[in-house]
Amino acid sequence: MSDNTQVTQRDDSAVTRNGAREQERRVTLTPPVDIVEDSKAVTLWADLPGVSKDKLDVRVHDGSLTIEGESAVPAPANVRLSHAEVRAPFFARRFTISDDFDTSKIEANLKDGVLKLVIPRREQAQPRRIDVKLG
Repeated sequence: MSDNTQVTQRDDSAVTRNGAREQERRVTLTPPVDIVEDSKAVTLWADLPGVSKDKLDVRVHDGSLTIEGESAVPAPANVRLSHAEVRAPFFARRFTISDDFDTSKIEANLKDGVLKLVIPRREQAQPRRIDVKLG
């Protein structure tokens, strides 16, 4: 293993420069997202490992789609955590949504740590075939 992380015993009474007790830091991560667009909708898949439905917040407002979620990393009661790179990661991602999409009809599904959002196009924005008449 080439990781240079040193695992040592930490004194729980560690203090910061200000003399205050060190608090658990909130780390914000940008979740990776796959986006597929076709003539009817845009589909987003966001990787949110460890995020449960009750800790997930998906909002749309003024042409902005926001995804936020907090992951819980459970540790068994009889185990003492000696090292954690990220204790309780917070995921956040924001997208701008064009007026071509109907944000009132967004479908959201969370399964196995992956959030799937389907944002349909407005009917007026969908491509349509125009019949040409002769004469």
